[in-house]
Amino acid sequence: MGRASFPLTVVNQIEPAIGALIAQMDSRIRVVNQARDVSEPWKTEGADILLTGPSTAWKNAPATPPATWHPTRWVQIASAGTDGFPQWFLEAQPVSTGRGNAAVPVAEYVLLAMLAHARRFESFRVSSPQEWSQQGSTVKYDAPLRTLSGQTLGLAGYGAIGREVARLARSFGMEVRVWRRSPWLDGEEARDGVQAVRDLGTLFGEADHLVLALPLTDETHRIVDRDVLSRSRPGLHLVNVARGALIDEDALLESLDRGRLAAATLDVTSPEPPPAGHRFYTHPGIRLTPHVSWSGPGVAVHLRERITRNIENFLHGRPLESLLDPRRGY
Repeated sequence: MGRASFPLTVVNQIEPAIGALIAQMDSRIRVVNQARDVSEPWKTEGADILLTGPSTAWKNAPATPPATWHPTRWVQIASAGTDGFPQWFLEAQPVSTGRGNAAVPVAEYVLLAMLAHARRFESFRVSSPQEWSQQGSTVKYDAPLRTLSGQTLGLAGYGAIGREVARLARSFGMEVRVWRRSPWLDGEEARDGVQAVRDLGTLFGEADHLVLALPLTDETHRIVDRDVLSRSRPGLHLVNVARGALIDEDALLESLDRGRLAAATLDVTSPEPPPAGHRFYTHPGIRLTPHVSWSGPGVAVHLRERITRNIENFLHGRPLESLLDPRRGY
């Protein structure tokens, strides 16, 4: 990529604060701020750079490029995942993502879910002396609480989120096993203190808690199916902070009903939200949250910093951060 030529037009559909930062970088950059929920975000004629996201804004995009779409020189999207964007958009020009911006809050959500499950945290709120005595006696004599120490964490996917989850889990004394689709670098597992497994079914069979941190692609769509779930270690706790469509949801419910899985913490579903009356809302084995694991005070800051760094990279002809490989989908 050569150095950028001026003047340069940036169409910003993310947030005005980002547009203000970019406008200060060079007087020859023209910034056009649009609403985050603009109805037709692909109408960007004259743009050299497009800042856009999330993909929900593109849910009504046509299947083929409309006449109003003119490929830009580069697109920066706010989200880590690219599912929800049309394929023609992802292939028209270089696309960089927000991969890793929310790794810390997502990892903390995962640790919260695992601790709550292991320590049965939500079942111990008492409202009377009688409940205090009864529940305390149960823990003391009948069903002592578990800890994360010594348990096995399985990670399906080992990007920025997976690595941060692994780091926190190891500090709690957990063993960490990882399955990922990308090849491992020489000695990478040993340096990170994790053990690689050969396939997803093996990961399900060896984990006490299993976290899905995979991108959603054609290859990973419903990758957690009946066969994989049937290989689960009895009592497995499944946590999904990636995309709902990674899981065959009917098969998940069957596995919970039959007691193969002990519990599932789901921050994502397919669709979002599940329709009224869906069993996810009432199933005793499911903890359902409304896609909030990514939320944290530093996420917007990280996004702004990444975009300004990438603008600098673009202006000076340097490689862009977190560039999408459209063949792999991430």
